[in-house]
Amino acid sequence: MFDALTAALGATALALAAWCAFAAWRDQPTKDWHFIGMAVVSVLALAQLVIGLVQLARGEKADEGSVIFVAYLIGAFAAVPAAGLLSLTERTKWGSVTVAAGAVVLAVLEVRLYDIWGTPGA
Repeated sequence: MFDALTAALGATALALAAWCAFAAWRDQPTKDWHFIGMAVVSVLALAQLVIGLVQLARGEKADEGSVIFVAYLIGAFAAVPAAGLLSLTERTKWGSVTVAAGAVVLAVLEVRLYDIWGTPGA
């Protein structure tokens, strides 16, 4: 379940990044629809945070350590909301660029989270 959620979150983050980059290319700020997309990605990140913490509480271990795993989970959860808040202060195309960058950061964090957790059955 955790691997599927990580892949889904990475894919939705990249879709959000492409959508906001397209808006920036068209010289548009973030709009309400972009914030709905950010909310969807944020809900997925919250689900990942909860599932990750539950897995740790059940006694499962991350290959590279629980502390670094939790730190990455929290960072992944905060990446898109932080970019969204910053985009509200910059109501030009650069707000859209900020969200696109935050979504790319989230996708990279997802790859790293997958590495930190370890491969199943290894």
